Formats: sequence, structure tokens, C-alpha cells
Amino acid sequence: MEIGSGPIGPCPKEHQKIYQDWFNLADSDGDGRITSNDATKFFAMSNLSRTELKQVEACYVQTRQRSGSAITMVPTVELTSDSKRQGYLGLTEFITAMQLVSLAQAGHELTLEVLKTASDKEDIQPPVLEGLDTLVAKSKALTTNSSPESNGVAQPQPSNQWFPSKSVKKLPLNAVTSIIDGLKRLYIEKLKPLEVAYRFNDFVSPLLANSDFDAKPMVMLLGQYSTGKTTFIKHLLRCNYPGSHIGPEPTTDRFVVVMSGPDERSIPGNTIAVQADMPFSGLTTFGGAFLSKFQCSQMPHPRVISSLRGHDDKIRVVLNKADQVDTQQLMRVYGALMWSLGKVLNTPEVVRVYIGSFNDKPVNEAALGPMGRELFEKEQDDLLADLVDIPKKACDRRINEFVKRARAAKIHAYIISHLKKEMPAMMGKAKTQQRLIDNLEDEFAKVQREFHLPQGDFPNVEHFRDVLNGYSIDKFEKLKPKLIQAVDDMLGYEIPELLKNFRNPYD
Repeated sequence: MEIGSGPIGPCPKEHQKIYQDWFNLADSDGDGRITSNDATKFFAMSNLSRTELKQVEACYVQTRQRSGSAITMVPTVELTSDSKRQGYLGLTEFITAMQLVSLAQAGHELTLEVLKTASDKEDIQPPVLEGLDTLVAKSKALTTNSSPESNGVAQPQPSNQWFPSKSVKKLPLNAVTSIIDGLKRLYIEKLKPLEVAYRFNDFVSPLLANSDFDAKPMVMLLGQYSTGKTTFIKHLLRCNYPGSHIGPEPTTDRFVVVMSGPDERSIPGNTIAVQADMPFSGLTTFGGAFLSKFQCSQMPHPRVISSLRGHDDKIRVVLNKADQVDTQQLMRVYGALMWSLGKVLNTPEVVRVYIGSFNDKPVNEAALGPMGRELFEKEQDDLLADLVDIPKKACDRRINEFVKRARAAKIHAYIISHLKKEMPAMMGKAKTQQRLIDNLEDEFAKVQREFHLPQGDFPNVEHFRDVLNGYSIDKFEKLKPKLIQAVDDMLGYEIPELLKNFRNPYD
């Protein structure tokens, strides 16, 4: 099929083939369009400066306007415009942007006059992209690895399930670029249909968006006022951030997300919660009162635990401003803190507490002596090393959380379908529903015995009962074995295959 030329100039068939191949490489999820994140990564291979890329983006706007197309610019992301206000690039738009990049690499100043001259030319050569050969080779290697045969000999398939399905539709690894990308594809194709069918998002956890997979890991600081949270962030960044204020009174009256961005600005909570590339859309369930006390502070900077229980491995405790007391008082404070943490976390392990004074002022050696200074420096080095290691751990944690979510969704589907099966066909539905809700513990036990499920994986009965009261059980779906089997195949075959073919990018 011949591809229509973009609004700049004609595109020969041989270039169309090149751009089609490049488009497929940039389209990480294989849905026929390039998202903002994919576009940013791909166009970065042109080695154009940020200023040049912004000029290309501005000229892209002009070319689309010349062709009579309406466009929308995605904030803070280069080359992610489209002609349908969707926040992505189609193939035609991709070719147009590539031609502009080629002109910029040739040293042309991208003005309307240059664009008009380029429109009259028969040919604009594809741009030079650094690292493209490596990306192509990797894609070919994945295609080879995902082939069921090698040198004409059929390869054995994994069989780590007790009751494997007769026909397993595997995730095409040649369409996947990383572990996270593979998990995202598996969620959309295998797990999300099960969640939607049995309203998992209403009972357990909201449906996942792309940002839940693509977003960078974050660090949340919790503590009373004037314990040094803002000072700690400034100490790591070595500069101020938008909206920061330090004082002895309660100065931070809101939840603040400090994150890297192209410009220095503060974004209100209602705005940041609706941005598709940010993982905060779930906060809209708390309403406008919460969002009015929530903000994002963005700044161009390379460095920068909503729930304690159940996420103990994510918690790092900092005993800050420790140089304001002497050694004896510090021992007493440390002991009291450890005792309190033991009651809060309710775990037999001793949590690591980093002791120090995380600010830019010298340590008060008059209170602690020279050994206190040495201790604080070592503690700070350990904490910073732990923070730097977060991206590596985040990949493993996402895999772990994804598997836990899949198991929880399966159990939820079994519970909902069991309750649906218990409902009468005609008379007495209201009375039966109330009986089921009142005896929910017994119904959970029946499901556990019937499907041989671990008791510890079942949801909280009281919470489940509260949500169930707002629904008519008779309207739920019956058990759909195909949806359950798809999740079983994903857990037993596809995730292990994904981990075998891709490594943690931070290893």
C-alpha cells in the first residue's frame, strides 16, 4: 500500500519503506501510533539540540496549518503533535516530522520560505539517526528468538503449569522493547479484560493506565512539620524548587510532588491529575478538596509511600536534625523511635533508620563530637546510595506487583461469579443478595475450597461487603473460563518468557 505524502513534499517509495520500518521501531506497543514518550526517545537519536527540536516542532505546526489540519501540542514534549488532537503521531505525521529533522540536520533554518522551497523538491533524504543500527539489530534478534523454530528444528516450549491450556497465544516478543513494555502489553491484552468483566477496579484497585507502567519511580517524604523534609529535598537537589518555603511554623500546607521537568513551574493538583503522561489520575477519586491541596513542582534537574502497611520494603526512615541533641539524648530518641516503628510496621525485622542532619549547614560537633560527624557522613552516603538504586529495584517491584495484581484479579473473578451463581433465576433475589452479603465469610470459604485458593490472598471481608452493598449481584457476569485461562497462561508462560528474553535495564 502506498503511503500518502506529508505536507512538506513528495516521499519516494523507497523512503516510504524506510520510514515505515522506523515507524514500527518507534511504535513500542504496536498499536499503529507513536505516543509522546516513544516520540521523545526516537527523535533524540537525531542528536539535534533541544532548541533545534523545538524549532522543528514549531515548523511542524506551521506545515500542518498549511495543509489545513487542526493540531494540539502536548505540553513539554517535543514532536508529539498530531492532526486529530489525540497526543500521538500517525505514519503521515511521522514522515513530515522526519523530513523536518532532515532539513534541520542539513543546517537549514526552518522558516516558511525554506519549507516552501522544500515543498517544490522531489526528494528529501531521510535523516541520520545515531544508534538506529543497534535498535534494528535488537529488533531482529527478538524476532529470531520469538520464532518457534530455529534452523528448521522445532524448539521445546516451556511447560511450568500444572494444567496448561491446549492453545497458548503468546505475546509476540518482536513487538516488545523491554520488560515494562511487555507487562503493559500483557495487561491490556490478558489481565484488563478480566478486571473489566468483574469490576475489579471498583472493589480492589483502579484500572492501570500507560503512565502506571511508564512513570519513573518516586520517593515520598512523610513527617510532621519542621522535621526537615523540604530542607532534605533541597539538600539533594542543591538548589531551591518551585513553591519551596522553609520556616519554624507549618509552612507546607499541601502535598507536593517534586519532579524533573523542562521548565521551572508549579502545576495545580486538578491540572496534574488529568495529564495522561502523569500517574496521578487515580487521585481524582478523592475529589476537589484534596486536589486543591495537591501540587506538582517541576524543575529541570537530573536528581530528585502512600501506604505503610504492605509496602515495608519501600520504606526508608530518616532521623533528621540529629545534631540538635547530645549523644545520650540521641540514644534515647533512637530507642523510642525504633519501639514506635515496631508497633506501626508490625514486622519482626528491624527497619533501617538513617541518622543525620540533612542540610547544608555543618554538623554541630559541640553536641555530638567528631565521631558524630563521621557517623552522619556515612549514614548520608548509605542513604544516597539507596536512593540511586531505586530505578533498578523499581523494575523488579513492578513485576512483583503485577503478578500480585493478576492473582488478586483471578480470586475476585471467582468470588463475583460464585455470588452470581448463588442468585435465583426469578423470585427472591433481594432476600438472597442480603443473605449472601451477611454471610460473606462463608461464601469466601466456599470459593477457597472449590478452587483451592490460598486464604491469605482473599480481600478484606468488610471492605468487600461495603462495596458489594452498592451493586446488584444479579447483574454481574458468570464465570468466563477463557478469561481465567488467559491470565493463567500469562502467569505460567508469557511472563517467564518475557523475563528470559529481557533483562532489568538498570542491571
